[in-house]
This record gives sequence, structure tokens and C-alpha cells, in this order.
Amino acid sequence: MTAGDVDGILLYDKPAGVSSNGALQGVRRLLGARKAGHTGSLDPLASGVLPLCFGEATKVCGYLLGSDKRYQARLILGARTESGDREAEIVERAPVPALTGELLTAATRGLTGPIQQVPPMRSALKHQGQRLYALSRRGLTVAREARPVTVYALTVLSVDEAGSAIEFEVHCSKGTYIRTLGEDLARALGTVGHLASLRRTAVAPFLDARLYTLAELEAHSRAGTILDCLLPLDAALPDWPRVDIDGDSAIAIRHGRAVDVAGAAPGARARVYHAGRLLALGQVGEPGTRLTPLRVFRENSRY
Repeated sequence: MTAGDVDGILLYDKPAGVSSNGALQGVRRLLGARKAGHTGSLDPLASGVLPLCFGEATKVCGYLLGSDKRYQARLILGARTESGDREAEIVERAPVPALTGELLTAATRGLTGPIQQVPPMRSALKHQGQRLYALSRRGLTVAREARPVTVYALTVLSVDEAGSAIEFEVHCSKGTYIRTLGEDLARALGTVGHLASLRRTAVAPFLDARLYTLAELEAHSRAGTILDCLLPLDAALPDWPRVDIDGDSAIAIRHGRAVDVAGAAPGARARVYHAGRLLALGQVGEPGTRLTPLRVFRENSRY
């Protein structure tokens, strides 16, 4: 592995107040990595799990974008902001009803399952080639179509003594905006609200993997052990079936040619190994005996 050839996935504990790209670039400099990318952006307000991909791992980034995620949030009731979080001025106030268990249960139940969600203006989605957040900064608002998302679980963890704020956790599909969900939850409780804090606690499939803070990574960098913080590329795709191939097939895969395989289901995407090392990602065609390479990894990659 030459200088700059750093391959692997790092689960970064992004602090609040830093953009996802800013976090990526800081860790990239510590690693001395030439190629880097992140999956599932976090707002600067938010903290928590941000998977960072380096070197050959950038080839699996796209497959992580559809992952389920888990969050914990603090919702301030009785005040709505333009952005849905504490980073904008309050634009509306409303009384907060008594937060009974019955009301909380009904509100969360109504927002659980497949729902339609209108993306916020302060988002990275594009309208006629421009980011919505850029339009929002210029004081513009455009119509946004509701999009289907799934909230697998929405649970109120606590209510403060004054009944003016609640802590909740959510398990949801990709593309779910927690700021919008918080506003919808406040509305279902008969008031308005905005997020005071947001933390992403998990990204599938890395449910139990170790997170690293910037301070911990800096300590590992000084000790010369920072590469030990990286997960292997195939940690991103544990549910993909494994296919082992021989030397001749490995040569063919490296040249972008399909090869015969056995034991793979037709249509399945698979992790392809040769001599115990991850060689490529592939797609099995019909009738289940030919595998076409989708991504081929560098021969001298770390994994």
C-alpha cells in the first residue's frame, strides 16, 4: 500500500456544529487518504454516526445510502422555527396541551409506518438544478412533493416537568427528515415545535460497531494505530452472499468479464472473493450461473 492508498470504512462520531463534508475532510487529513466519501449526510446541528469511506471503500458508498437509521431527538413544543430546528428564528408560537399518555400514544402511532413526508426547504434536494437550502437562504420557498418514507418505530422517551419538551427516538428508512418528523409530531400533539438537538445513534448495518471521536482518532494518529480504526470493505454488505472463485475466474473478473459461479441465486448481488480476499462485487444473472462484475477492487488494496 503506497502513501495515500488507505482503504476502509470508519464510523465517525460527528460532533454538532460541523458539516458532514467538514468532518470528512478533517478525518481524511489524519489518515492521509487520497480518496474519501461519506454516506448519509448529517446536518451541522446533528451529531452521531457518520460512516466515512476511504480509498476502495468509496466504491461501496452508494450501497449504503439506502440504509435504515436510528435517531434520538429533543423536541421543543410551543414554538416553530422556519428551519424546523434551533438554528432559525421562531416564526410561530402556540399553547401546549397537557401531554397525557393517551395523547402521546395516539400521536406517535399516527406517524408510524409508511407515511408521506414533505421535505424541508433547508435540505440538499434540488429544484431546477438548485439546492433547496440555497433557495431558502435567499428567502425563497418552492413547492415540494411529498415523498414516501417509513417510520418503523417512534417512541417518546421522556417529557420534561414543564411539559414543554419531549425526548423521542426513531427508527426510520432512508430519506426521512427528522426535523420534519418533529414538526409533524408537535402538530399531532396539538401544537407546534422544533428540534433543539438531534443525534444519529445507528446506521445499518453497523449497529454495534465502534464509533470514534476526533480526539480518539488524533490519539490513534499519534500512536501510529489509526488504520486499526478502519472496518473492512465487506462490513458494509454483510447480507450479500459470498462467492469464492478460482484464479482463472479472478483474472476474468479483473478484466470486467462475467464468469460461471455455483450456488448463487439468480438476480442476487454478491461479494466475490479469491484466495480469501475481497476481489469484487457482482451481479448474478439468469439462470444463476453467470456473475457479472459491478465493482472491482484494486489488487493491492488493504482488504
